[in-house]
Amino acid sequence: MNSNWQLPTFEKYKLNPKKTKYCLCIPIINEGEKFKKQLTEVAKFSNIIDIIICDGGSNDGSTDKTFLSENQVHCLLVKTGKGKLSAQLRMGYAYALSEGYEGIITVDGNGKDGIDTLPNFIKELEKGYDFVQGSRFIPGGCAINTPPSRLLAIKIIHAPFISLLAGFHYTDTTNGYRGYSKKLLADERVAPFRNIFETYELLAYLSVRAPRLGFKTEEIPVTRKYPKNEKIPTKISPIKGNLKLIEILFGLLFGKYNPKITK
Repeated sequence: MNSNWQLPTFEKYKLNPKKTKYCLCIPIINEGEKFKKQLTEVAKFSNIIDIIICDGGSNDGSTDKTFLSENQVHCLLVKTGKGKLSAQLRMGYAYALSEGYEGIITVDGNGKDGIDTLPNFIKELEKGYDFVQGSRFIPGGCAINTPPSRLLAIKIIHAPFISLLAGFHYTDTTNGYRGYSKKLLADERVAPFRNIFETYELLAYLSVRAPRLGFKTEEIPVTRKYPKNEKIPTKISPIKGNLKLIEILFGLLFGKYNPKITK
């Protein structure tokens, strides 16, 4: 790994050999049966994509190495250092680049996303796209049981704001189902491997930075389904978490996350 990259400390467990040029990074922390069910579905695509679990420190038994290995997981990364989602993603992206993967796809590990569209991300990366954002709100996409408060926040605040800063029209900016090229993540003008990215900053930053720098960007249709009459599967708290998202938007507006390039 690049010695200049700022990464959380983590443990690495290789469970199956590297087989493909694309990988799927799944960030999780105590997702339990939702993740286990999802992984059995993801395993069906292990012939076209390697699976990397980016664990934030689960203690619910869902990351049992025998179970993961039997479901074709290539590698389990366990974050032991500080940081939340963005730190987990930095860990996964850095490992993927160091292993020579040409493209990285991410999907939340809480079972909300339709895994059947996974091959479509690979197809778009093969076409030369650098940033492929999944959207449930474009033709062909499907939003099921989306909480009204979440729907309004995306459509009225988050997506319009990110679109304005990015110079690209997005419809589903909080969706973690997305794909990145090696070229995008390795570019020093992007520089995702910095400690400034700890919570949810990295997802929003990459959405803005990629089209701003001229990287080939698009949205493709996906399905996101929330359980009906159950607790919303999310790590974003209603008050503190949403205030953090607003803080990140203002940080983007003022260029807080842009790297300082000395050349």
